[in-house]
Order: sequence, then structure tokens, then C-alpha cells
Amino acid sequence: MGFVEVTQALLLGLWNTFLIFALTLVLALPLGLVISFGSMSKIKPISYLVKLIVWIVRGVPLMLQVIIIYYVPGMLFGVPMLSRFNAVIVSFVINYACYFSEIYRGGIEGIPAGQYEAGKVLGLSKSEIFFKIVLMQVVKRILAPMGNEVITLVKDTALARVIMVVEIIQAAQNFAAYGLMWPLFYTAVFYLVIVGVLTLLLGFFEKKLSYYKA
Repeated sequence: MGFVEVTQALLLGLWNTFLIFALTLVLALPLGLVISFGSMSKIKPISYLVKLIVWIVRGVPLMLQVIIIYYVPGMLFGVPMLSRFNAVIVSFVINYACYFSEIYRGGIEGIPAGQYEAGKVLGLSKSEIFFKIVLMQVVKRILAPMGNEVITLVKDTALARVIMVVEIIQAAQNFAAYGLMWPLFYTAVFYLVIVGVLTLLLGFFEKKLSYYKA
């Protein structure tokens, strides 16, 4: 196997890596916001239930969650309820939504009460206060910790191989059958490029949002 053949195989695996990353981000970001509202709910049973779920999801390793979501329904009902790829997406979305929810909650609760009071004085509704006054300040506050989670997500996509979803690490690992180990180290180049691009983007957004300060 030459360099070109290995690169082509890794690029195919990289496509799955990108899909897992992108779908998780697109679905987990809004779901995390919904979960954060649940954990901050003034209705105590809802708040306690959501916090319990978040605690469980954050406390159980993501790899185990992937295994549970793919294999357990098959053990209970005799057939898998989800394809391998979809099981990975569901696992990642639930896991990261719970992490994101805690970041959202910290950002929202960190906004001074005076901001809400000012909105009320202006005659704004609760939703208008949130979207017109609070939201961008929250985004500014949470961008750094959210960025750390996003970068972690890039590397966590490698866990998909635990149920034989071929992402870039699994694609490289397949070459071990031919006695080639260097493709595994070669994958580091792809990860470094992705993380480098994300770091630049996050830095750009931080500068753009520097106007919004609580």
C-alpha cells in the first residue's frame, strides 16, 4: 500500500468523521439549550428529573453509551432499532447536548439580574429580553468553554469504531492487517488540521463578539 492509496482510504474515513462531528454539533447545540431550560425550570420535578438525566449522561463514558444505544435495543427486541451510524449519532447528540446544557446554564445564570430588569423597564416580554438582550451576552460568555467541547468532539468521533463505524481511525487501523502501522500516526495530521481550523474560527468569533459584554 502506497502513500496515495492510504491517503484516499483515510479521506473516505474522514468523511464519516466529518458527518459525525457536523450532525452532532447541529443537533446537540439546540437540544442542549432546551435541556438547560429544563434544568433551570421553576417546576421542581422537571428540574430534578432533567438534572438527574444530565448527571447520568455526563457520568457514563461516551463509549459505553454508544454500545448501550446500539446493542441493548437488539438484546431486548431481537433486532437493532438503529443502524450503527445512527446509533453513533444518537449517542453523541445526547451526550454532547447534556454537556452543552451545563455550559448554557452557567452562561445564562451568570448574566446580572439588572439586564433582565432593564428589559422589563423597556416593556419587553421575557422572550424579547432573552433574544434581544441576554442571548448574545450568553454566547460571548460560553464561546470559550463551548469551543473546548467542540474540539473534544472532533477527537471523540474516533469512538464510533467501537461498533465498527469506519471513521478515520478505523480506516487507518484496517491497514494493520497489511503490517502497516504508520497510517495510524498519519491520522494525527488530519486531526491537527481540523483542530487548527476550528481554533482559528473560534478566535475569529471571539473577536467579533467582544462588543457584547455583560
